[in-house]
Amino acid sequence: MTHSLIDIGVNLSNNRFKSDLEQVIDRASQANIEHLILTGTSLSESEQVIQLCDQFDRDFPNMMYATVGIHPHHADELNHRALQSLEILADHKKVVAIGETGLDFNRNFSSKSEQISAFESQLELAIKKQLPLFIHERDAAPCQLEILRAYRDHFTKAVIHCFTGDRNTLFSYLDLDLHIGITGWICDEKRGDELRQLAANIPLNRLMIETDAPYLLPKNMPQLPKNRRNEPAFLPWVVKAIAAVREESIDSIARETNATAKQFFGI
Repeated sequence: MTHSLIDIGVNLSNNRFKSDLEQVIDRASQANIEHLILTGTSLSESEQVIQLCDQFDRDFPNMMYATVGIHPHHADELNHRALQSLEILADHKKVVAIGETGLDFNRNFSSKSEQISAFESQLELAIKKQLPLFIHERDAAPCQLEILRAYRDHFTKAVIHCFTGDRNTLFSYLDLDLHIGITGWICDEKRGDELRQLAANIPLNRLMIETDAPYLLPKNMPQLPKNRRNEPAFLPWVVKAIAAVREESIDSIARETNATAKQFFGI
């Protein structure tokens, strides 16, 4: 692959990267990953990903950026004080989006009402700061779409990160002019079949790629790491799977998703 890539969703603050974080970033750089967008999933994780961006900026200048937000699993944490803190973090020069926010009715670690309230608060924060949204959704598309439609005239743009939904959900998001993030889910022959059938329907100017590392290890790798940990250096395998199902060149997918991500995040 000759063109550089952008990993729009990587959980570098995860404990599984604690022992070899610098080597992970270096391997990403060697694999021609131009930028990493580090995902904030709680107030503490949002603080941590900003710290990581600052910490490694000398050795890997302008490589890493961050999102700040509270994942639906942690929606019960979003009180007035937490929202104020999130607003301060959003002003950091490395922050390029609000999120990970959204709804997850699959596991309901926070109640539905708490999730909806937290999602709406973060939508309003993104509108106030004029930042894009980095959105999670699982088993909650009808409710999430209803909320997004109500706010759509006000927020600038949004990406549905790690999309795994069905055809109707995909086209509903595209109808709202949202972007779609694809992970190694598409590389999984068992779970990713529906996504592989849908991937060709996503316009390249709305498509972005991500590892969601350390999760969702691409199953199309010839040799999986013994620790089963995903990392940004494995992003080319996601591109390879997308190119195969779209019957397009790997370089064109790399080039277009890179351009789309740069425009989306303003980097």
